[in-house]
Amino acid sequence: MDEFQEILQDFLVESFELVEKLDEDLVELETNPEDLELLNGIFRVAHTVKGASSFLNFDVLTHLTHHMEDVLNKARHGELIITPDIMDVILESIDLMKALLETIRDTSTDAGIDVSACVARLDKVSGGSGNVETPVVEAPAAEEEVVAQEPASTPVEEDEPDYDSMDPDEIEAEIERLLNQRQEEDKAKRAAKLAAGEKVPEMPTAPDEEEVKEEPTPEPEPTPAPTPAPTPAPSAAPKKEEAPKAAAPAKRTPATVEQTIRVDVKRLDHLMNLIGELVLAKNRLIKINDDVEERYEGEEFLEELNQVVSIVSLVTTDLQIAVMKTRMLPIGKVFNKFPRMIRDLSRELNKKIELVISGEDTELDKSIVEEIGDPLVHIIRNSCDHGIETPEERLAKGKDETGTIGLKAYNEGNQIVIQIDDDGKGLDTEMLKNKSLEKGIITEKEADNMSEKEAFGLIFKPGFSTAASVTNVSGRGVGMDVVKTNIEKLNGIIDIDSEIGVGTSMKLKIPLTLAIIQALLVGVQEEYYAIPLASVLETVRISKDEIYTVEGKSVMRLRDEVLSLVHIGDIFEVERILDASEHAYVVVLGLGTSKLGLIVDTLVGQEEIVIKSLGDYLKGIEGVAGATIRGDGGVTLIVDVVALMQMARDVKATAMVDNSAGESDNNEKTKASDYTIMIVDDSKTDRTIMRKALEPLGVTLVEASDGQEALNTLKSNDYNFDAMLIDIEMPRMDGYSLATEIKKYNRYKNLPLIAVTSRTGKSDRMRGVESGMVEYITKPYSADYLSSVVQRNVNFKSEFL
Repeated sequence: MDEFQEILQDFLVESFELVEKLDEDLVELETNPEDLELLNGIFRVAHTVKGASSFLNFDVLTHLTHHMEDVLNKARHGELIITPDIMDVILESIDLMKALLETIRDTSTDAGIDVSACVARLDKVSGGSGNVETPVVEAPAAEEEVVAQEPASTPVEEDEPDYDSMDPDEIEAEIERLLNQRQEEDKAKRAAKLAAGEKVPEMPTAPDEEEVKEEPTPEPEPTPAPTPAPTPAPSAAPKKEEAPKAAAPAKRTPATVEQTIRVDVKRLDHLMNLIGELVLAKNRLIKINDDVEERYEGEEFLEELNQVVSIVSLVTTDLQIAVMKTRMLPIGKVFNKFPRMIRDLSRELNKKIELVISGEDTELDKSIVEEIGDPLVHIIRNSCDHGIETPEERLAKGKDETGTIGLKAYNEGNQIVIQIDDDGKGLDTEMLKNKSLEKGIITEKEADNMSEKEAFGLIFKPGFSTAASVTNVSGRGVGMDVVKTNIEKLNGIIDIDSEIGVGTSMKLKIPLTLAIIQALLVGVQEEYYAIPLASVLETVRISKDEIYTVEGKSVMRLRDEVLSLVHIGDIFEVERILDASEHAYVVVLGLGTSKLGLIVDTLVGQEEIVIKSLGDYLKGIEGVAGATIRGDGGVTLIVDVVALMQMARDVKATAMVDNSAGESDNNEKTKASDYTIMIVDDSKTDRTIMRKALEPLGVTLVEASDGQEALNTLKSNDYNFDAMLIDIEMPRMDGYSLATEIKKYNRYKNLPLIAVTSRTGKSDRMRGVESGMVEYITKPYSADYLSSVVQRNVNFKSEFL
């Protein structure tokens, strides 16, 4: 039966691929019933599955798809208009088809699923009485019984072919013969009904076959002309020769399949691990190269060594991206199930809701695609139930009676953003606080001190619900807390914006992959920690007098909100020596809707790291997600941000230099005027624009008209630069070359290089990153934006130089 199992496997793979988009296509068909091309595509799926299941003797699946095909065929020929009620029956049959395919996959039989009620409804829809006898297939008790019963259950032929001895071409021919035989039987039954005066629908035909359906006899002509081109009249002869080719699309499928290879995920995981080792080796090689440069500055061999290191680095990066892409899946795999869900919910809730999807081609790592489905289901169900109003309410508010839910995905740096928007009633912060108080989720003091963003986050609290009664959709206080938990597992961030009467927008920001990540390296005394960059919102340098103690907790004011503070050394119980510095570095972490300020001693820099398990003996250490190897060969622990934020709640006020916060001399603060910035651009106008934007900061500005002049200025050592703004297209030496040259000098390896250019292509950005750029600003830009980028980078760099 090996050959049969191979055919069965091909049937399942093809069938699952065919039905994958059926829900989405059927919902679209309901809104555009005149779309004949879409209807033909849906019909073709039912027709294909029916034919193959008939050959493989899956009688229940064949019976179901045959009646489904009848309904779709009537719709194709304009004899039936698909109403929502009829679509309910069709969608039910699709669900049963999926269930039957799953049963066949698991048991190699379609027994155990009752389709009689659905088939009866399909029969009534297509004009029948609904009194249809459904074949009953009992699950075999043992393999021996299957073999013994097969001849009795399939008495079609006395001499059943031996599939084991047939080659693939013979198998194809046998499939073709059996399908033709089934079609002839159907034609005979139809002719008998017509002769008896019964009304019979037209024969269902695949769209590819319609050109030749007028030819009644399948037998080839006894003497086909060897050269039909010169003869003027044989219009029928070419049709006779083309008729067998109508089935050709079914034979083209294997050719398409051969262009792809199915690879076990374990192999991809192993390949990703090898790439991770290569990335670590690359980081080590770069560090060694920097050390050699510093020791043998001016030696001739350094240029050749630099070239080799650059090539290895570039190839490793390209290889890493290529391997990651093999694990990537379009997020459309998740999005495709939501049109059907919205359609069913709108009927259940008696609301009119339209779903608008965009960015479904955006790709995510397979492991993340599998985890993101449930959170999105809960968010969209919540939007339908609590966000979108009833048609009557919407009309009373002057809105369109049809509510809209937008679902889109797009890339933003090393993250993917999934945005869910609705134009519903919006979130009422006072109502959220009152409901939370009623359920004991928060205290009155917490409610009084809560910001708008924090109030929005209440919807993610376990047990929170605004539903007046429990329904099939919501009301039990579970669901949205699952969203927060799952997104945090992925090191993701949830951001909510809402306006009463206008609607709500929810953004899920998730890292593209969990295997190789960008991390911020921080230091405490001699210890180093890596924080996933996806959870880092920003880094700030503050003075000690900006830290306050409130109810035994350290806090600071960051713009318009109060941020809890905790020293990373207090969390991991690292012994700290209190220094005399008047400043502290704070890494602002964001997770879900929560924020935390993490105080660190030093900011080491951003680095690409490979996550390694700690092994059986060390696994389970609270607050640690794994470890990585730095470029210098040292081991760095990777912070588990979810656990760290939980542990921070138990840490009391963080001890700083002393308790005299607020008594320090403000005149001793590091001012913006202590910074020196170089502007490199061949356009005087652009240099003037940048100078005007940065002058309010009080920084010292040095200008250069091209890359060569900038490099000469650096070599002169007349200034200690804190950042450089670099144009890309310049004479003598462009921005990429300048950045590459600067990074050759060990003393400038941490100098922030910020590209300011009108080149926006992905390849340009990638080349900028490879050459050492830390930011990429595209023209035109606002003065405030340029100023904020410069401030962020000089604050970040100030610990290094």
